[in-house]
Amino acid sequence: MDRFRGYIAGLGTSSGVRLVVGHWLDSPFGAFTDVMAEHDDGVRTLLAPSDAVAEYVGGTYRFDRTVVAPVDAVLSASALRVAAGPLRLEVELGPVTVLGRLLEHVPAPLAVAPWWLRAVNPVAGLIVPGVQTAGSAGGGRREFYGVRSIRSLVAATAAWDGADLGQLRRIDPPVKFGFSSVPATPQMVAVTTTILP
Repeated sequence: MDRFRGYIAGLGTSSGVRLVVGHWLDSPFGAFTDVMAEHDDGVRTLLAPSDAVAEYVGGTYRFDRTVVAPVDAVLSASALRVAAGPLRLEVELGPVTVLGRLLEHVPAPLAVAPWWLRAVNPVAGLIVPGVQTAGSAGGGRREFYGVRSIRSLVAATAAWDGADLGQLRRIDPPVKFGFSSVPATPQMVAVTTTILP
């Protein structure tokens, strides 16, 4: 069993580029940050800080290309800043959402238990369309998302290869890296991701 504990931020931009940032405090690879980007033409790019992370994430999700480059990320109480290969991103964090406050009351061991996440998966998709808490990862593995809290994203500045990506937008259409998209509304979740063989 592999566990990744940290944060996932998902956002769209007015250019059509949609971004998913995984900021992991604890994982089989230690602390690291990676970025999944899907452009308006559907091309999916992984930005990974090492070959080992690129191999693991690339074997779990689907990408059209991978860039291995230093990924520098700083998460504060008010913002997330990321410099990764061609991407420069700064996101302003808003308050905890209503759903996020409810999730904070779920006991931690239950919130991340695969059996629980499998049981609540049908309800999760009804509450947040397009989102799943349990599904199939690459290589025949199973994956579970245990979300502990949710914060809204209220503003973002982003550039790809120096070109401005525009203003913060909903994630529309949904991203297609794995079995679940991130929520359409830009937000950052505190999450434990569990991957079973």
